[in-house]
Amino acid sequence: MADGNAVVLDDPVGASLRGHHAHLARGRGGAVSYLPGVATFSAVPVEAGSAEWADLARLLGPGGFADMFDCPSIPPSQWEPVFVLEGRQMVWAGAGSSQIPSQAEARTGVVELGPGDVPEMLDLAGRTQPGPFWARTLELGTYLGIRDNGTLVAMAGERLRPPGWTEISAVCTAPEARGRGYAARLVSALAARIVSRDERPFLHVADTNTGAIALYERLGFEARKPVTFRGFRTPVSS
Repeated sequence: MADGNAVVLDDPVGASLRGHHAHLARGRGGAVSYLPGVATFSAVPVEAGSAEWADLARLLGPGGFADMFDCPSIPPSQWEPVFVLEGRQMVWAGAGSSQIPSQAEARTGVVELGPGDVPEMLDLAGRTQPGPFWARTLELGTYLGIRDNGTLVAMAGERLRPPGWTEISAVCTAPEARGRGYAARLVSALAARIVSRDERPFLHVADTNTGAIALYERLGFEARKPVTFRGFRTPVSS
């Protein structure tokens, strides 16, 4: 879709760390990364050379993990590849089908999660594997949840914040609570909050997660571009 300011989505990690999330960032030379416990995402310039990769290696330390998101540059051969995952970036284009909950319905039973909920959030993320989630990930933005008899069974929240955009992430539902529309309710509630700030929602999803892709399309998201997520470990010694 045509959108003049969507170019910031080509480097959402770097744009977030140098902007809205600067207070959660650490940097060295041309490299930036989130603080430990918040996220493992790091960024270097699009055409990074040996100097920028050396900056990141010094920033993360020997054997440090760098989640490079959709970075087009590849680190030097001394870096150890950890994973490669193909996915897609999706942006919200407006309300989707009639299956989408209304704003009132989306808010029903939805609670805002806080620091006291982190142990349950970590447990739910550990059981459902929605993507990286750490003890301080909650600090990235608003996280919403749904409880069943007091137990947290579904959640979703805000992650990357490039100018004019907010990423919806950590969308997950406990196996015993699936099929109840909780993911649609949470994503809709977050999208409404983001739009109310005059920002646009976007998200990332693995190509293999066809069920989630179908849900997001029903909720009004459309694919913007393919992405390749890569993880590396920095050299143990120089």
